[in-house]
Amino acid sequence: MLDILFSMTAVPSPALLTDLYQLTMMQAYLEEGLEQQAVFDLFVRRLPERRNYLLACGLDDVLRFLETLAFDDAALGYLDSIGRFSSRFLEFLGRLRFTGEVHAILEGTPVFPFEPVIEVIAPLPQAQLIETVVMNQIGVQTLLASKAVRIVTAARGRPVVDFGFRRMHGIDASLKGARAFYIAGVEATSNVAAGQVYGLPVAGTLAHSYIQAHDDEEEALRRFMALYPDTTLLVDTYDSMAGLELVVKLARELGSAFRLNAVRLDSGDLASLARAARRKLDEAGLRSVRIFASGGLGEDTISDFIETGVPIDAFGVGTEMGVSSDAPSLDLAYKLVSYAGTDRVKLSPDKRVLPGRKQIFRVEQEGRALRDLIARSDEPCEGRPLLVPVMQGGRRLAASGETIAAARKRAAAETALLPPHVRGLPPADPSYRVDLSPTLQRRYHELAAAHGAPWAPL
Repeated sequence: MLDILFSMTAVPSPALLTDLYQLTMMQAYLEEGLEQQAVFDLFVRRLPERRNYLLACGLDDVLRFLETLAFDDAALGYLDSIGRFSSRFLEFLGRLRFTGEVHAILEGTPVFPFEPVIEVIAPLPQAQLIETVVMNQIGVQTLLASKAVRIVTAARGRPVVDFGFRRMHGIDASLKGARAFYIAGVEATSNVAAGQVYGLPVAGTLAHSYIQAHDDEEEALRRFMALYPDTTLLVDTYDSMAGLELVVKLARELGSAFRLNAVRLDSGDLASLARAARRKLDEAGLRSVRIFASGGLGEDTISDFIETGVPIDAFGVGTEMGVSSDAPSLDLAYKLVSYAGTDRVKLSPDKRVLPGRKQIFRVEQEGRALRDLIARSDEPCEGRPLLVPVMQGGRRLAASGETIAAARKRAAAETALLPPHVRGLPPADPSYRVDLSPTLQRRYHELAAAHGAPWAPL
């Protein structure tokens, strides 16, 4: 799909989407015979300042990558040219396929710090190699879905359209972002390629340049509406109220043939303009014509509009959502928690790692999530387990083969279970409670003591 965009440069081999040190470590593992089963957890250490929860997203792309992982001749030739890798190691890479298991929290599920979003169980070299892609794909999609769900929450049922493509950080982010936005509840995207790839609804209006290309604004609106009768017209190229007068004039001329869906306001004092536009449209009998707003919008502005009764019916959101401008990164980690059947731990200050395989239980009562419990994987605990097997022997299981629509439905249902103060926009007070089981805590302290660390509360 992207061949034309990459036509002036070489298209990278997918297996090389990794950091160099993954490969140098793999070669060292092979030389030392460290090829037994490893368990890695992918989790977020802490929430960004303005997030009460994150929305898990990106699993589908991770599983697709794992199923097709292979080093082609071009990749092996490039690695050979670096001069760091032995022929034995390159032959090993030529045979390499992912053969492991993956357990994961399904897309669209709210997650919290230290909860494994993905658990990888595979021979150590395989599990090490995939770290970079797993973090990249889960990281960007979870980040963007978590921003989008805040904007959808702020809109309170009014449609939100993704206008972010042109401001986003690259083509891959724009495609995966459109997917994540839709799962989070965004209605449609302006990104046509994302519409093709993922089957997303596409939507758009027109740019100011179309109006400017005509000598007369009225003629521009007339011609565009003749071609697209059910469209949304942009009315603020020169003067918003004058543009609205032209819409009213065209409505009178066309009579029953007038089928305009909405007018779009993209600049200026949107609250005042929207109120004035609603009055003018209603006075002209155009109550069915909606008001669509865009231009630097984020969840705070949208929430203010709704709370103060500004009559805006739908929102186009670009940069704020497309780059998650207030929280553009996640403190994401992919860490070894078990090797060769033995639990492993990390004791670095502020970067501790909980040992061993785990399960997360969501404790609910009367249709409300009360708290989560992170426990050892073999512990019987109260609550609904969130980690489910999605891959075995390098092949997807049925649990992973869901549609984007199913993930979107889950996101709506699962976020609705959260306490209102947690799913709201302000910082949650109190924050959502996540506990560690006594057994997991005890195991951590045993391993910490074995490494000579003094006891400290988790």
